[in-house]
Amino acid sequence: MGDIKDLTDRLIRFRDEREWAAFHNPKDLAVALSIEASELLEAFLWKPAEAASVEKVREELADVFAYALLVAHHYGLDVPTIVGEKVERNALKYPVEKSRGTSAKYDEL
Repeated sequence: MGDIKDLTDRLIRFRDEREWAAFHNPKDLAVALSIEASELLEAFLWKPAEAASVEKVREELADVFAYALLVAHHYGLDVPTIVGEKVERNALKYPVEKSRGTSAKYDEL
């Protein structure tokens, strides 16, 4: 296990050893991320959520994270920072007193 920078460095080494950087432009990385997210959804297709294969979820989630980290790396984005900022923005849009126990969108609270 390692931190996000260590994981990203491993991904970049893996990519560079295979000379795949030319294929890892932001558009194609985003497309790959979307495809992997769809494969993650497939693990839940036609069954209750608890019946999904944990191994399939694990495999596809790893792919989703890998492509997301590569996109962040391309743009020089610090993942903990951008996720933390998003949580802060969402906290303003979804104050606890209005959003607790509801799935309503912020403009419907």
